[in-house]
Amino acid sequence: MAKKDHELTVEERLKALYHLQKVLTEVDRIKTLRGELPLEVEDLDATIEGLQTRIKNYEEEIVALKQEITKQEAARDKSHTLIEKYTQDQDRVRNNREYEHLSKEIEYETLNIELAEKKMNEAARKIEAIQAEIERAKEQLEDQQHVLEEKRSELEEIVSETRQDEEKLREQAKRLENKIDTRLLEAFKRIRKNARNGLGVVYVQRNACGGCFNRIPPQRQMEIKMRKKIIVCEYCGRILIDPALAGVSEADAKNT
Repeated sequence: MAKKDHELTVEERLKALYHLQKVLTEVDRIKTLRGELPLEVEDLDATIEGLQTRIKNYEEEIVALKQEITKQEAARDKSHTLIEKYTQDQDRVRNNREYEHLSKEIEYETLNIELAEKKMNEAARKIEAIQAEIERAKEQLEDQQHVLEEKRSELEEIVSETRQDEEKLREQAKRLENKIDTRLLEAFKRIRKNARNGLGVVYVQRNACGGCFNRIPPQRQMEIKMRKKIIVCEYCGRILIDPALAGVSEADAKNT
């Protein structure tokens, strides 16, 4: 029957920590295999969504412009009808004042026709420009979707290849974590999170910390070898163990 957490000696806890460190380092290696692919896939998804929204907005803008053209066509046709009516009315006027009034109405409606046609032409030009933008956006969308397919396929392949290994490693890590008391485990995770290389436990190499490579005094090294208490590097905060506990000979540790 396994010992309970509080029954583990310092040496046993250090061994469990170092073993946990090795397992988590292997998990990190698997994550490194995936590299930036998950982030790239996420960015591509966002880019594609942005392009789709842009195309949708462009299409809505074209609908609004076409409605404006229809509106201006109706205004132009109405003005044409009024001009025809006012021209016929001029043949039936009784005095010059009525004739001049109708002439001004015809002039006003002629200006309305010119204004409507100007607005229609402007809207048509805008539609043409927007359609060109839509084509460009669709080309970009097609390219990005193709890249996304490749990246997803690549990521799925890597995940598929490493999933079982990672699951086994995580189960192993969980079992090891259960052997370590909560405070020490939390401290280890905190150190590991802040460490550039993800190492929370290191062994003494060439009389120095295996993490930051700052020299460790002989008396401190002696305390580490005794394995009577948890000792951390005063410079980087990593937990220190002697080479033998890590399965490394003194000679190898001096040459590492």
